[in-house]
Amino acid sequence: MADVKKPEVKKPAEKKKGAVVGRYQLYEKEGSSVKAKNRSCPKCGPGFFMGNHKNRIVCGKCGYTEMISAPAAHPHKK
Repeated sequence: MADVKKPEVKKPAEKKKGAVVGRYQLYEKEGSSVKAKNRSCPKCGPGFFMGNHKNRIVCGKCGYTEMISAPAAHPHKK
């Protein structure tokens, strides 16, 4: 009689270690008002923030990209 192989049990993927990005990190408090740190996407509208990279600003939903000519001229970094 042939040996029957048991199916392999898949283990859940390991969680990546790193900074926890929460919605609270996208806003900053100024007095009694709340202001968004990143720009909103012009195509997707308010609520869809664009990610700041070294030489570009990118929307994660639609892929809209704005290139930045010089790193010193980055509008969102201080």
